[in-house]
Amino acid sequence: MSTALDLITRVRGVRGAMLVSTEDGLVVAEQLMEGLKGGAVAALAASLAGRLQRAMTAAGIGSSVFWHLQGEHGALLVVPGGSAAGGILVVAVTEPDVNIGLVRLELLRAAEAVV
Repeated sequence: MSTALDLITRVRGVRGAMLVSTEDGLVVAEQLMEGLKGGAVAALAASLAGRLQRAMTAAGIGSSVFWHLQGEHGALLVVPGGSAAGGILVVAVTEPDVNIGLVRLELLRAAEAVV
């Protein structure tokens, strides 16, 4: 798990990465820069996972594969690993100018490794 997180955090502009339980929103593993509140990020990601799953099911479009939440000071990028209910989320917190495609690639690789 730490190897997967290490590959994500090596991407320039990534401030932290973590594995989060979708079931209870607890941090399973993390590599965060100082000042990031991992527990709060984990709770947000897990809460969104449940809501997104219900909304996507209701819309008939299947399960989510990648989320990109852009804020004025950075972004939250998430890839579900395993089953959407009871699985793991692979989360990255980034600077605004990060290479989203490269981070997404590393998130997808990490999600495959933790399944």
